[in-house]
Amino acid sequence: MARPHVTIAARAARSAGNVILRYMNRIDGLNIVEKQQLDFVSEVDKLAEAEIIKELRRAYPDHAILAEESGAIGKGPLQWVIDPLDGTHNYLRGIPHFSVSIALLEKGVPIHAVVFDPLRDELYTASKGDGAYLNDRRMRVSKRENLGGAMIATGFPFRQREHLVPQLDMTRAILGQAEDIRRSGSAALDLAYVAAGRYDGYFEIGLKPWDMAAGVLLVHEAGGRYCDFAGRDGIPESGNIIAGNLNVAKAMVDAIGQQATPALLKA
Repeated sequence: MARPHVTIAARAARSAGNVILRYMNRIDGLNIVEKQQLDFVSEVDKLAEAEIIKELRRAYPDHAILAEESGAIGKGPLQWVIDPLDGTHNYLRGIPHFSVSIALLEKGVPIHAVVFDPLRDELYTASKGDGAYLNDRRMRVSKRENLGGAMIATGFPFRQREHLVPQLDMTRAILGQAEDIRRSGSAALDLAYVAAGRYDGYFEIGLKPWDMAAGVLLVHEAGGRYCDFAGRDGIPESGNIIAGNLNVAKAMVDAIGQQATPALLKA
């Protein structure tokens, strides 16, 4: 049975998903702003985020919030971390792959997580110590023993183009052993897919807390591991993340560590 925090977060995610779907056929008329180079926000992001915050504030008025568009609201040991539309670039181009991501952190550690794919009506949930679920069905990471034959997901650092060359070197190193690599455009869904065993592993440079806070708990509760490029466990302050089952994550740390620059290996 889902914890009350997960039930509230799921309700908030579905409310945001309704907003996202309502505007799908009106994308050409949306107000879109480039926050920084190649980083866009639409009015749908803001409307979806407002729905999430409204639901969370109604149930937990004393909890702090960190939202992609609204920033930090309040302080305290319990903080909701929100990405109202993870995959905005996909959404604005009509590519059907995006999600809503909501996590509750206690002193910086994820304890509850929801990732919702409104198009497929797939709800990924987890609570610390309770396992991870897809539409109430238990999820487990894949059983692959190494990178041989693995399906790996990644993303390219549009915010940090200075790392493009090592990113391509890492990709080459992984692809030399793996079956294939996917770049789908939603970090939250990539991590959810790792938890569900659809992907064997995932790595990316420069993620923000809202990109990964929910997804990493899904991976952990599905029996997997997440760490930074140097193999340090936990949510990486650098945003440089590796996730997968225990064997694949270790193999990715080994492969990526040989290609990563000193800057990418920092905590």
